[in-house]
Amino acid sequence: MEEQKENRPHAAPNEASAPPAAAARPPGKQHGRISDQETNGKKSTANPNDFSDPVYKEIAMTNGYINRMTREELRSKLAEFKLETRGVKDVLKKRLKNYYKKQKLMQKEPINRDSCYDYICVVDFEATCEEGNPPEFVHEIIEFPVVLLNTHTLEIEDTFQQYVKPEINPKLSDFCISLTGITQDVVDKAETFTQVLQNVIEWMRQRELGTKYSYSMLTDGSWDMSKFLNTQCRISRIKYPSFAKRWINIRKSYGNFYKVPRNQTKLTMMLENLGMNYDGRPHSGLDDSKNIARIAIRMLQDGCELRVNERMHAGQLMTVSSLAPLEGAPAPQMPRYRN
Repeated sequence: MEEQKENRPHAAPNEASAPPAAAARPPGKQHGRISDQETNGKKSTANPNDFSDPVYKEIAMTNGYINRMTREELRSKLAEFKLETRGVKDVLKKRLKNYYKKQKLMQKEPINRDSCYDYICVVDFEATCEEGNPPEFVHEIIEFPVVLLNTHTLEIEDTFQQYVKPEINPKLSDFCISLTGITQDVVDKAETFTQVLQNVIEWMRQRELGTKYSYSMLTDGSWDMSKFLNTQCRISRIKYPSFAKRWINIRKSYGNFYKVPRNQTKLTMMLENLGMNYDGRPHSGLDDSKNIARIAIRMLQDGCELRVNERMHAGQLMTVSSLAPLEGAPAPQMPRYRN
């Protein structure tokens, strides 16, 4: 829920920082050609995981050429390789560098292209809200969407969506109705959060997530899990569900992968920088989730390794190191009621 997320306190550890300025282009230097001839055409027989291997010098030299290319030269080279040509210059450079790196390393040893997980479940809750988001206001989830992304086919394979009846503030504010498009009649007819969560878990079980297939949850920022779900579980008097204790914060993944500052990781800006437009109604939980999935697909196509980078521990938000062992989410189970 973009509107609420942007009003949160600024306390996000390990966010990406702004990239250093690009080196000035040498006078008269020609750009746009990337070949073995340009990088001395050296062939190596060393261990591909050894960074002293000459292949990494070749890659570094090519990255230098790419850094000095114009946007049109980048687009031309990407088109030559039949790669996506949309996006801002920094995105195009990252895409071309990653493609060339993969090609060079594959000449030495085949690369395992499998994703970290078989599936990614994208979630973007909509919650009750008031204009200005006063700090004492308690947000309750009113829409629970899930978009199931197959990381092997890079397609949205299925979706789930149900609305939720709020308990503390059962009457929606005019601001909330206008922002989310969710009407009073819709939430009045909806089921309680506990029942909707049970329906989500059954939906995930039917798709054999956590049993036959590995998966991870993915959100646009930290607040969906650490704030909205955490608060809602206390309101509904149930424990926090184990399958949602670890997730991929795509804002962190995007910022770290494309080397952009935190203020360029809002949903609409990520789409714009990747050369895409928002598809659907903004602040619809399902439409937001679909657009987040589109960003994840493009990042996977560009070579990003999407993996868990945040978790909940003892009710607190924690950062997960990229060096931590890779773990998929457990098979979903309905949490117990609180004592």
